[in-house]
Order: sequence, then structure tokens, then C-alpha cells
Amino acid sequence: MELSWPMKLRIAVAAGLGVVVIGILCAPLTDSSLDDTGIFLTRMGVRGGAVLGLAAFLVGAVSYFICWPYGRQIAVLAVPSGLSVWAVKAGTTADVLQTNPLLSQRLWFFGMLKYECLFWLAVVGLGFAGVLVAELLCSKTARPSKEQGKSESKLNRCLRMAVAAVASIAVVWFTLGVLCQDVRLWDSNLGSLVGQPAVGQIVYAVVISFGLASFVVKKFLDVSYGWAVIAAIFVTYFGSSTYMRSDVLEYTLGHVPAVFFPHVAGSILPIQVVVFGTLGAIIGYWLAVNYIYWRQHESK
Repeated sequence: MELSWPMKLRIAVAAGLGVVVIGILCAPLTDSSLDDTGIFLTRMGVRGGAVLGLAAFLVGAVSYFICWPYGRQIAVLAVPSGLSVWAVKAGTTADVLQTNPLLSQRLWFFGMLKYECLFWLAVVGLGFAGVLVAELLCSKTARPSKEQGKSESKLNRCLRMAVAAVASIAVVWFTLGVLCQDVRLWDSNLGSLVGQPAVGQIVYAVVISFGLASFVVKKFLDVSYGWAVIAAIFVTYFGSSTYMRSDVLEYTLGHVPAVFFPHVAGSILPIQVVVFGTLGAIIGYWLAVNYIYWRQHESK
């Protein structure tokens, strides 16, 4: 069950469209002179956010038609691929802390980080909404037939989804702590502190962590990658919460360099968690589908 060349070409076209429209053409929505601040949302405003959301919707819809008849499977890659350009250029959390040395500045910053993830998830969601609308408009789309012979109570289905969400959070949190490594510093009050990982290390760790979570929940619970993506909300919230307590910030201002964090999740920007987490979750989901297919057919 390998990808054919036409399928690989469709994937490349969808990702390329997102990079051109969102990653390049929408770049002026942010202040390019502030690349090292690490946060884009506060520099976009309502108008910029609306334009970005509209662009994401249109990119998703156009990608669906470009990738037809596999638009629903491929077009979802377009928006996160485009945002990945921004995520790589966003810098690091340590950059922000070094340029915001005051306690009030850092409290505000981490307070923003706790909820900024929702904005980027909304942008990715608008891209998926564009895919769904295009699917409805395309009368020739082959609709997947619903499985017959399987009945599941609403309670069991909700329980399975809840377990998938909790399992995804646990897998991502643990795997990030293992893979997103840098030098460590021991502090008598805070314990083990991890240094700010490089952007490349963050990309690798986030993709693998969310990919593993998506693979696990698909393999054992048979749910979509969306439940793994939801883990981004909690990872960002918990990561910022480990650092934004006023007593912790007051202590770190005088005793800990700005490049060290109580948990590595606090050093990853929300846009990086959402973008690379979404891409990783999609990859992990289809790897699980391929693995299940192999176990059922090719291993016999």
C-alpha cells in the first residue's frame, strides 16, 4: 500500500499552494521587523486575523478541487503547510524572554501563550471547513459508504473519544519531554530545568510526538487524527502554566537564565505546537491506516 506518483504530486501541490498563499503572500499581515518576538497574533489584529482566516478557507477549498477525487484526504495539509513557514520564522520563547525582562511583561506573554493556541487551531479549522464546503459543492465526489453491521452506543462512542483525547495528551506530553531535549540545569528550588531547544529540534519533536499519539489512538481506538490535534490546547496550556506562576517568574528573573524552562513544553510557541502537531497527527493517522491494512492483507 504505497503512495503512487500521482498521489505524491497531489500532496506536493496542496502543500505548495498553502506555502505560497499563506506562508508567503499573507506574510505582510505580520510586522516583519519583529521576527524575534516569537508571537504573531498580537501583531495581526482583528483585520489581519480575518484575512488570514479567509485565506485559509479558500486555500482549503481550492486544494480540494486540485486534489480531487482525494481532496478530503490531501487538502487538509495545505493550511498547516503554509503556516509552517511562519512557525519556523517565529523564533523561540527564549528570544521573547530575553527582550522582555520585566515580571509584568513575562506574565502577560505567558498569559497570551496559554490561549493563543486556540487562534491557530481556528485557522487550521477554517482550512478544513473550506475542504468540507468544497466537498459539498462537488457533485461528483465519491462519498464513502457508512460501515454496516456495526452498531455502537452513544455512550461507548463518547467514552472512546474521551479516552483518545486523554491518551493523546499523555503521549504528546511524555514524548516531547523525551525528544525535545537540550542542555539541563539543576536548580535547588525548581529541580531539573531544560534549555531552549533549537527550532529544528522543536519541529522534529512535535511532529513525532503528535504522529505517535495519532497512530496510537487510530490503531487502538479507531478514531481520527482530530483527537490528537486537540492535545495541542492542553500541551500549550500546561506548558505555559508551569512557568507563568508569579512566584516561579520572580525566582527565575534573579536566579535562572531566560533560556531555561521547568518543562520543555513551555519553550514551544503555540503556532509551532499547532502547525507541526497537525502535520504530525495527519502523518501518524495514515501510517496507522497503512499498518492496519498491512496486518489485514499483506502479512497473510
